[in-house]
Amino acid sequence: MTRSSRISNVLAGLAGGLLVAIVAVVLIATGAIGTSGDSEGTALTPQPLTQPASDESGGDEGLTVNEIYDRVSPGVVFVEAQGTTGESPFGLPPERGGTASGTGFVLDGEGFILTNAHVVDGAKDVTITFGGDEQVPAEIVGADLSSDLAVLKVDPDEVELQPIPLGESGSADVGNPVVAIGSPFGFESTVTTGIVSAIQREITAPNGFSIDNVIQTDASINPGNSGGPLLDARGRVIGINSQIATGGASGSVGIGFAVPIDTAKEIIPQLKEDGEVERAFLGVTTTDLTETIAQDFNLETNQGALVQDVVPDGPADKAGLEAGNTETAQGLVAGGDIIVTVDGAEITESADVAAAIEDNQPGDTVEIEFVRGGETETVDVELGERPTRVGPASGGGGGLPFPLP
Repeated sequence: MTRSSRISNVLAGLAGGLLVAIVAVVLIATGAIGTSGDSEGTALTPQPLTQPASDESGGDEGLTVNEIYDRVSPGVVFVEAQGTTGESPFGLPPERGGTASGTGFVLDGEGFILTNAHVVDGAKDVTITFGGDEQVPAEIVGADLSSDLAVLKVDPDEVELQPIPLGESGSADVGNPVVAIGSPFGFESTVTTGIVSAIQREITAPNGFSIDNVIQTDASINPGNSGGPLLDARGRVIGINSQIATGGASGSVGIGFAVPIDTAKEIIPQLKEDGEVERAFLGVTTTDLTETIAQDFNLETNQGALVQDVVPDGPADKAGLEAGNTETAQGLVAGGDIIVTVDGAEITESADVAAAIEDNQPGDTVEIEFVRGGETETVDVELGERPTRVGPASGGGGGLPFPLP
């Protein structure tokens, strides 16, 4: 399919793609095209981007947007997936046999490509387009819905590969300039610019679990940008564009989210070797315990993770951890255990529980200290393996999902 015919199909889909339009608004993840909304291709502006003086790549001055585009765009690809499930964690029925499209980028000269898992989830066939017209088939090497990342592979002998350098998401700071390159609504190699709006956000993965340390940006991101790179001022990948918050609008409102590249660096080797990521599972849903909550419910401690739900017959349930039983006007469930340490590590918020559990493997035993009825107790929990998709009360120990509409 040529680029012009793909765009024609997109525009036709804008008129009749009601189901896909609903997916874009509710699911938010920017994988499907053919949704309602304006198509914008941002012109390349010779605007210098700057980095802090501490930039380790050498030099205080960043590259212009043109320079970043020239260096990076050959390594950014258009991803088309046939026969995807289109499954939504937000209550929509699956769209079987559908077509999803998004963006990806070249990792190395061996033909490995990184994209979002929700773009290729359940796909039977995947096609990669390089440079707008050179198409090659790709295999799905591995996918991880919990991080919304997938590794694809093309035959390196069939196409010229230009890997994109990876940066460090941990070095991203609020206000740093960023560049996004992708295929919003099928318009390939579209460039948008913005800044890092916030760091350490938490969003909901396609399988219902949470993704931590996410980068928020105001660079325009739309359906089709999914899996594309979020770049720093030196043209290095610091995030993988994954979701947007729409507020009911049909397109970008300047609130986009990128999975941190530091997370991807941990996931990629496992996907290459095993095709999946094995994660430890505690089986609780928690929320942050704040001073206000502690005062409102006369709790004995004002710091920790308040257990909201426990998975029946899950690791935490078998060990005796208990959830609350009283729903409150604040939308919380009161009366549950308060987790204060995991293996000696202090728990000040829900994210600390998730981080502590992620350091382990299924079958490992962790010591959990918690407060119940004013008394501090300790219990050993043998961790299980995280299920593929979330069900009621099956959180991995993290906080409640980031409130995307």
